[in-house]
Amino acid sequence: MQPYFLPYIGYFQLINAVDVFVVYDDVNYIKKGWINRNNILVNGEGFLFNIPLQEVSQNKSINQINIEENTNWKKNILKTITLSYKKAPYFVQVFPIIEKIIALEEKNLAKFITYSLIEICNFLSIETTILISSSIEKNNDLKGQDKIIEICKKNEANSYINAIGGMNLYDKDVFLKCGISLNFIQSNPIFYSQFKNEFIPWLSIIDVMMFNPPEQIRDFLSQYDLI
Repeated sequence: MQPYFLPYIGYFQLINAVDVFVVYDDVNYIKKGWINRNNILVNGEGFLFNIPLQEVSQNKSINQINIEENTNWKKNILKTITLSYKKAPYFVQVFPIIEKIIALEEKNLAKFITYSLIEICNFLSIETTILISSSIEKNNDLKGQDKIIEICKKNEANSYINAIGGMNLYDKDVFLKCGISLNFIQSNPIFYSQFKNEFIPWLSIIDVMMFNPPEQIRDFLSQYDLI
């Protein structure tokens, strides 16, 4: 999967469901996607936050994109998170983790996000091995599902699980011909109390962590169907 910044819980369901998770950093950056942005709860509504980037282009791979050198965005994000969640039940436990992630002095977008994913996995006791796609020796001229199959073969995988959006990209029969089963994670509805507001689903993992203890989140991680 492409590296997404503090993504929704479905992303972590995927990480938790597999033995090896590959951060797909050597694929083209997608503008207006979820690589460098997500939503948190602000005044009872979803609020979009993002990492500002330098010289963004869809002709560059994710690991060729750098973060804006002006660090004011870090202060602004932390201030917004503090104001929005300081009364949340697990703010005291969770905010230092988010602060540590945001404070990382790393300009490379892919490395910055990978670090954040590992930190969240550590907090949630997700023990999945995390690999970086660009560090795997493979034929980088391959595209689409052919490149995914190549990565699976290099890691001796006999099963590949992708997010539900991948159903439009990957063909189960093609994978089976290569000796690899293909499934997709479909997250079940997840509900929890967000102060006294009407519940807004699928916000950043920040929101889930602020309102739920790790053991409850661990339970959420298994609430999906494989199709």
